[in-house]
Formats: sequence, structure tokens, C-alpha cells
Amino acid sequence: MQFKRPKKNINGVLLLDKPLGFSSNQALQKIKWLYQAAKAGHTGTLDPLATGLLPLCFGEATKFAHYLTDADKTYFATLKLGETTNTGDAEGEVLSTQPVNVSQAQFAEVCRQFVGKISQIPPMYSALKHEGKALYEYARAGVEIERKERFITIHSITLNSFEQDVASITVTCTKGTYIRTLAEDIGKKLGCGAHLIGLRRTQTANYQIAQSITLEQFEAMSEAQRIAALLPPDSAVLALPAMTLDEDSTFYLQRGQAVWQSGAIPQGLIRLYSENQVFLGLGEQQSDGKIAPKRLIVDKDG
Repeated sequence: MQFKRPKKNINGVLLLDKPLGFSSNQALQKIKWLYQAAKAGHTGTLDPLATGLLPLCFGEATKFAHYLTDADKTYFATLKLGETTNTGDAEGEVLSTQPVNVSQAQFAEVCRQFVGKISQIPPMYSALKHEGKALYEYARAGVEIERKERFITIHSITLNSFEQDVASITVTCTKGTYIRTLAEDIGKKLGCGAHLIGLRRTQTANYQIAQSITLEQFEAMSEAQRIAALLPPDSAVLALPAMTLDEDSTFYLQRGQAVWQSGAIPQGLIRLYSENQVFLGLGEQQSDGKIAPKRLIVDKDG
């Protein structure tokens, strides 16, 4: 009989610098196995071609993972002008080649036209599902599925470098933005075509790439160092306002009851803490003025 390693109750957020060639799920499963963690999830897919910041949530932190999935993100992207591929990136087959007669000023001007609320049609080579199957599976079989346009917001595009037919940009955008599609659309607007040859995520919500660790660094750590590398679960929701509850309110809230709390109460979801600054979870003010529990931490000691 095969021996199963016991699972551990690991709680927190690990900021991984995802390596090239790994899918987000492969990276997650590798770290989960090394932690022997009982529960884990990632917070926004990065293609195998992409590297960079991939927050991984463990245990109680998985309750707040969707706040990171929904958060704004920043990418460093490198575009190859004059070539289009069937995938929109360097992994695909070249479909067309055209001469590039584009100046840096023209490139920058076209980039500016994509800042703001824009529509995108998701690429066929994506993990979006159609009738229970990922679009890339249809694409590999040569089947084209009609996709609906979706609206996303590009907050900013900064031109980092421009040299002949290669340009690098930094893009800050809302969730659901396909940088491959943005690269293709920029190329289309320029009239020469383009595809993505490099992509690195540098920020998710308040997390920065400088805080992350590589897979190699993680593998070299001791068990104690790996635990110490975890950020607390509430780091995933720092954008929400915070309140401290008194001892009685903490007691009843942890038992699932709505509680009274004096003073001004912020609108919407609130981070709730005990008097000794233990994160209790999220709550929200009800119409009667009480704070109702919405998403509570169950095992604070992990």
C-alpha cells in the first residue's frame, strides 16, 4: 500500500516568482507539495510563457483569494513588431510577416489610444471554457469558436524601450485583460502586426515582484523558513477599511452572530480585528446597524 504524506494546516499567502515554462497550476501544485499543505489556490493565471508575481493562497487565506484574482495587475511586456502568430505570442506559428516602418513616437501614440476602457475579444488560445472545454483545446483541433467581446480598463501604458521591431511596455490594467490580445491589437493599429515575446507580472493589488521568491529559493529553504515566507491572510484584503472590535463583540462575531460596535462604521466590507490585533475576517454593516460576519478566519493559529 502506498504511503500518503500527512497534510499540514498551512495558512497564509506566498508570493512566488513563477518560472518560465510552468503553468500557474503546475507552480501551485509544486509549492503545495513542498509545504504538504492541505488546501491551496492561485490568484490569476499566468501563461507558461509568462513569468513573475503569482500570489499563492494557503488554508484560511484561500477565503480571500478572489480579491487578488479581481485586483488590478501590472505587467512588463515585450512586443515583436512585424510578425503575427496563431497564438498571439512566441509559442505560436508565424502567420504573417510585414516590414516595420514605425517610429518610437508613432508607437507611443498608438499605445496611448488603448488607455482607458476598451473592448477585447479573448484569444482562442486561452483557458476560457466553452461547453466545459478550454478554448485552446478547440484551437489545437483547428476549430474556431465565436467569442464575445469583454470590456476591460487599461489604467496606463508606459513605453520602456523601442528599437527597430522590438518594444517593451509596462501595462497596468483590470482583471481579465489579455496582454497577448493587447499586443496584437497594437500591431494591427500600427499596420504591421505584432505578437508578444515576453511577459512578466510585476504587481498584483498591493503585492510587488520585489517581495516574491523564486521556486529555486523556496526549494532551498528549511521548513521554518518556508513558513516564515508566508504573508498573513489579511494581506490579501488590505485595500478594505479596518475596524477593531471589543472583547464581547469579538466573542459573538466568532460564533457567527452580528454585533454592535460604537463609532463610525465604514460602508461595504470591513477587515475586522480583535483588541489584540488578531485578524478575525470580513464583516459588513447590516441595515439595523450591526456588523454581520461575512468571511471569518476559523483556524487563526494555523
